[in-house]
Amino acid sequence: MEVLNNIPPVGQALVAGLFTWGLTALGAAMVFFFKEINKKVLNAMLGFAAGVMIAASFWSLLAPSIEMAEGGPVPPYVPAVVGFLGGGAFLWCVDKLLPHIHQGTGHEEGIHTSWQRSVLLVLAITFHNIPEGLAVGVAFGGLATGNEYMTLAGAISLALGIGLQNFPEGAAVSIPLRRENMSRVKSFMYGQASGLVEPISAVIGAAAVVFINPILPYALAFAAGAMIYVVAEELIPESQLGHDGEGDIATIGVMVGFAVMMLMDVALG
Repeated sequence: MEVLNNIPPVGQALVAGLFTWGLTALGAAMVFFFKEINKKVLNAMLGFAAGVMIAASFWSLLAPSIEMAEGGPVPPYVPAVVGFLGGGAFLWCVDKLLPHIHQGTGHEEGIHTSWQRSVLLVLAITFHNIPEGLAVGVAFGGLATGNEYMTLAGAISLALGIGLQNFPEGAAVSIPLRRENMSRVKSFMYGQASGLVEPISAVIGAAAVVFINPILPYALAFAAGAMIYVVAEELIPESQLGHDGEGDIATIGVMVGFAVMMLMDVALG
């Protein structure tokens, strides 16, 4: 933590984004050991990722947004509501425009394209890594404001939580690609590439907050809204597909993911 204290907030966001991407790459490396991924395990991993994102959206983003807006020119719920809905609207627009395939259904969404199925599968994961990177960037960028509700420990706990759920996410990209007879090396490269957007969006989020200080409550809620959109649109529905009456596995994953993120945020933040 002392090392991070000596780095400007935008630099801290870059380091955190590279960390979360690194765990995505580490998860993608599982393709060198496995060619198949059990459906129950995949559902549990998706549920875990959803739980982490739900908890992070409230404990690390929405709650601070409301608290720091108190005493401001507008009621404290305004930045939270406006930012939250704005984040969801942004992801909805991206969802309609960016060509991608949802892994569980195989349904193609976005603008029609002739791109390969493997590229579209990776784009689907990349799509929901954007709000994760933004959330990390906004958390670290908020440190530059000197706001009492934004702490280095809290930002680190958020990055740890996002990184933790990125590990199984990386495996959930690379292993299915291997099952489609793609080489192990190529499957790994595609899998880790899905996380490259996180350090980029982290820097963008941090820079926006640093240079436009008053938007911090809105930016926090925006990141939360974008993450909840991904959870509701993709993670939870896909974790419940093909469970043959065993949807409890995915539900338990959500509960465990939420508890782990809540524990880290309260204990460290």
